[in-house]
Amino acid sequence: MSGLSIGQVAERTGLSVHTLRFYEREGLLAHPVRRGAAGHRVYDEDDIGWLGVCIRLRASGMPLTDIRRYTELVRAGQGNEVARLEVLRAHRERVLEQMHELDECLKLITEKVAVYESRLGLREGARECAS
Repeated sequence: MSGLSIGQVAERTGLSVHTLRFYEREGLLAHPVRRGAAGHRVYDEDDIGWLGVCIRLRASGMPLTDIRRYTELVRAGQGNEVARLEVLRAHRERVLEQMHELDECLKLITEKVAVYESRLGLREGARECAS
């Protein structure tokens, strides 16, 4: 049986072997992982692609429960696209809110950097804001 070992998948995705096993136990993979003759996990390119989706969703702050729900919908096949869309739209809204909050944080930090650069003579004409 050809395919990728769990170690190879860990190397390709940047996830640890422990995390890959955890994702499998938590039902976050689009389909059950095949097993080789010796009982070892055997992954394929589709698994790598799906793990890439999971990695991005987690990196964007999607809770594991939502990733699991989305995975269950994908696993169930066609006919539930509206439910999938709802999961993704709700998460998109949370990400947009986070981006707005981070943008406000960046503005404050940028102002503070300008203040200290000005005080230290590192930047000409910077506004003097409160420290």
